[in-house]
Amino acid sequence: MDHMRRRGFITLLAGVAALWPLDARAQHPFKIGLLNTGASTFFIAPFIGKLKELGYLEGKNIVIERKFAEGNSERLREFAADLVREHVDVIVTIGTPAGFAAKQATSTIPIVLGAISDPVGVGLVASLARPGGNATGNSLMAPELSAKRLEILRTLAPGISRFAILWDSSNPGMAERVHETEIAANQSHVLLHIVGPKNLEELEAAFAELLDQRPDALLVTTEAFTRQHLARILDFANRNKIPAMFEDSSYVEAGGLMSYGPNYEEVFRTAAVFVDKILKGAKPADLPIEQPTKFQLVINFKTAKALAIEIPPTLLTMADRVIE
Repeated sequence: MDHMRRRGFITLLAGVAALWPLDARAQHPFKIGLLNTGASTFFIAPFIGKLKELGYLEGKNIVIERKFAEGNSERLREFAADLVREHVDVIVTIGTPAGFAAKQATSTIPIVLGAISDPVGVGLVASLARPGGNATGNSLMAPELSAKRLEILRTLAPGISRFAILWDSSNPGMAERVHETEIAANQSHVLLHIVGPKNLEELEAAFAELLDQRPDALLVTTEAFTRQHLARILDFANRNKIPAMFEDSSYVEAGGLMSYGPNYEEVFRTAAVFVDKILKGAKPADLPIEQPTKFQLVINFKTAKALAIEIPPTLLTMADRVIE
């Protein structure tokens, strides 16, 4: 009889122990840190929306600490250190500089690379299949994209012979993108001019340089710097009637001519799935880096009219969305 009582007591203790983590978590929500290289909030709605679908409600079972560096690398490092001191359960980074700041701040707290161009190339993870360390997430790198963007521009204007790319040369994550664009230009026998401003003063100088070079078309990379100065970039391209290709459809919604690239909202929904897996016990080292497999062509018909550009029927047929 005593033996049976002891077994019952041990079973009861085991049941209490199994329930304890859930009860403790109800009292202490998960803490998620968002570390953004820039100032844009475009990613928050899809990220939080997906978390909600997965059962996480801000203010109930999760707390989200938002840190926006607005392009200031010093603040980025400070914010990363703040998140470590606040003992967040996971850090989600937006942009390559934020990924570096988080990685330098901690080797133990899991990091989800929410949007980063080339995590392997810049040394943040060991490989796409086996990231190793404490970071995993999304890579926006797809080698065929640069060639496809140039192909679309040449379909728009077959006579293109001079092409330019505008990027933030202080962002190491975009170096491979520029290199791929150089390869695509060489293969298409198109001259490529590269401008890499790192601040507003250099951006204005880049505009003057582009006016002097007078490219037939312009590619603008998607990163914190170009988001911050998008209004100036759009005004320059549209006022000087330079057809511009972007990587993110939100740039086209703001008045850009066209974009070809991944669905960035889907990218951040995927980041939320990574967070869910990590909060449930998965290790970043064991979660393969994901790459986008679907890409969208978006065209702003209103901007095309203002630029006196006639969109060929083949491009209109290819377009996933036409903004009237």
